[in-house]
Amino acid sequence: MILAIVQARLSSSRLPGKVLRPIMGRAMILYELERLSRSRRIDNIVLATSEDESDDPLAETVRDAGFTVFRGNLGDVLGRYDACAKAFGAAHVVRITGDCPLIDPAIVDAVIDRHLSEGNDYTSNTLGEATYPDGLDTEVMRYAALERAYREARLPSEREHVTQYIIKHPELFKQGGLRYAGESLGRLRWTVDEPEDFLFVESVYERLYLERKDFAMRDILDLLEKQPDLTHLNEGFTRNEGMKKSLEEDKLWKGEVSSCRKSEKEV
Repeated sequence: MILAIVQARLSSSRLPGKVLRPIMGRAMILYELERLSRSRRIDNIVLATSEDESDDPLAETVRDAGFTVFRGNLGDVLGRYDACAKAFGAAHVVRITGDCPLIDPAIVDAVIDRHLSEGNDYTSNTLGEATYPDGLDTEVMRYAALERAYREARLPSEREHVTQYIIKHPELFKQGGLRYAGESLGRLRWTVDEPEDFLFVESVYERLYLERKDFAMRDILDLLEKQPDLTHLNEGFTRNEGMKKSLEEDKLWKGEVSSCRKSEKEV
């Protein structure tokens, strides 16, 4: 069974509550789940949020819309994924973050197809150089790989960014990637981390959704060719800023562990 797990919480540090921000009167996260439901390869979709009461409104909104919700650990996102995948009996897990309301199900399916055809433990369209727009990120992994990462990962960045342990250990996990066939589109920013990102995504939906609910990446690219000023709405931000913060936390964690070991030796 191929399970798509969409991680989301309301306590985002840069744009709190972003997944419930309304676009044309409807929560942003619901558009993302709607788009994923058009995948022909995914068997089940689950929104994985935390057990913290701050995420109660998110869980209620998603359930009321008819989607499945799983609740787990707030800080240990890797643990949340493992528990969710185990609860639903997943053989393969598709990881999608809740800040990707323009996710393209055709690209998701292409990554899944590559993953299965190559017999990989982990496959993504961001491995190495990201050639798709930021916001179309898709990762697929065997549950066995996820479960091993859950057991062995120690660093804060590995617990927060679910697939980091897998990516850093190609000697343990067979990995594969999907690259865009044309000129790299990695410079484009279609994710939602900042207010400017939300403005961009909202503008895209207002222009495309009413005419065609299942608009694809190609439709967005065509729109940007006709209205290039839209790309200026959220320029100047760095891809994967959250990872940089986590790597700084790794340094602090290593320092604390080193200090503890030193103290134990002195005792």
